[in-house]
Amino acid sequence: MPEKFNPPTVHKPDGYSHVTISPAGRLIHFAGQCPLSIDDQVVGGDLTTQTDQVITNCLAVLAAASVSPADIVRSIVYVVSSKPSDLSAVWRQLLESPLAPAFSTASTLLGVTALGYEGQLVEVDLTAAAD
Repeated sequence: MPEKFNPPTVHKPDGYSHVTISPAGRLIHFAGQCPLSIDDQVVGGDLTTQTDQVITNCLAVLAAASVSPADIVRSIVYVVSSKPSDLSAVWRQLLESPLAPAFSTASTLLGVTALGYEGQLVEVDLTAAAD
């Protein structure tokens, strides 16, 4: 299990940790998970639907690697928007999902202008540490 903490010399983060130390073992890098269905189509045209699909895909690749959201040591969330309210909405949706433990570690949330697929609004990039 990764060690997570916040030094008293920096601001208290909202839900994530400033420092995550991975135990010895396997370090697993996952490709950014997109809001794609099994037939390679972008689902939905809104943040909520796309975030649901990204959560589903993240849980699937974690299971395939025999790790859980609690094994995540780093996450990066990309949202196509310049509005902090959109970024916050995606963050809240992630924290209310079965994937939530993944975001208690070192995390970054970014607003970007575009992602790789036409119509794609969300992507999540995860790194896990396992025994």
